[in-house]
Amino acid sequence: MPPMEDIASAPWLRRLIVASLLAGLIVLAFEVLKPFIVPVIWAVILAHVTWPLYRRMLRWCKRRRAIAALLMTLVVTVSILVPAVWLVMLIRTELVTAYTTFVAQLAHGVDLPHFVFELPWVGPWLTEMLARLADDPGALNAELRGWLERSAGEIGGLLGGVGRNIVKLGIAMLSLFFMFRDGESFARQVASVLERSLGQRVHGYMLAISQTVRAVVYGLLAAAVAQGTIAGLGYWVAGLHAPVALGALTMIAALIPFMTPVVWVGASLWLLITGHTVAGVGLFLWGLLAVSWIDNVVRPLVISNATRIPFLLVMFGVLGGVAAFGLVGLFVGPVILAVLMAVWREWLLDREPIS
Repeated sequence: MPPMEDIASAPWLRRLIVASLLAGLIVLAFEVLKPFIVPVIWAVILAHVTWPLYRRMLRWCKRRRAIAALLMTLVVTVSILVPAVWLVMLIRTELVTAYTTFVAQLAHGVDLPHFVFELPWVGPWLTEMLARLADDPGALNAELRGWLERSAGEIGGLLGGVGRNIVKLGIAMLSLFFMFRDGESFARQVASVLERSLGQRVHGYMLAISQTVRAVVYGLLAAAVAQGTIAGLGYWVAGLHAPVALGALTMIAALIPFMTPVVWVGASLWLLITGHTVAGVGLFLWGLLAVSWIDNVVRPLVISNATRIPFLLVMFGVLGGVAAFGLVGLFVGPVILAVLMAVWREWLLDREPIS
């Protein structure tokens, strides 16, 4: 049996100890940083997309990085908060108006299409509810109070989620400032470390990540504009007031996955409740057949053309990324597939026969 000194001085054992300590530190660091990973990813994405504007700001500020980073962080923060506040205020105003009009409509009776009352589960419940409300319009307030009491836990969780998202937004904006100020130095360090492990091929992978992030942003904006435009056309044909404002609302909602139907479905229900049956059904079909599908076509198409990734793979990356990682998965999913495609193409090129 070899002495303990020889075992302790064995190279393989030293490497094993160092690797174990490093793995333990990485696990502990991950646990410490886990609450901040998503905000930092958003900061990286925002900094990367707005980097050309930051370079202009840096020249305008005479290469004073801290001032340029602060100004850019303020610009990005205002660009996010102003549409969000406008959206919340608009929804609040519309909900109050809708509630007032709905109560007034109940006094004269609600004329819904006959097929609505024949829908399973919904039809019987709607028939009973409308009958109660027609006899006593004040019962609506009681129903709302009862629903609020029953949903107190869910509402508290929703408000808590909003509070957590506000904190995450603050962390993301704070991180964004340092991404602008120190981003170039940090990117060089990351490239240097990865180059030691992967060689020169790492630059191709980083280029694929850069192109994919930009393509996702462009696809997201293009899909939102397309959905807002097509939905606005439907609102105008249906005879709704302020179709341009509703189209803008739809465009902002389209930036959040699966939020667009909330706008056009609500507008359709509003038309049905107020007695515009044909317009309500037509707008619903327009939203279902035209507006909803644009997002699943335009965004993957833009990303596919910009990154040379097959359309179907991009669509799977977007939808699968959202399912796996939430909203940030819009970027993470396509980026993972883009790097995988870069590795795949490199592997094929390395093994092509030399003629």
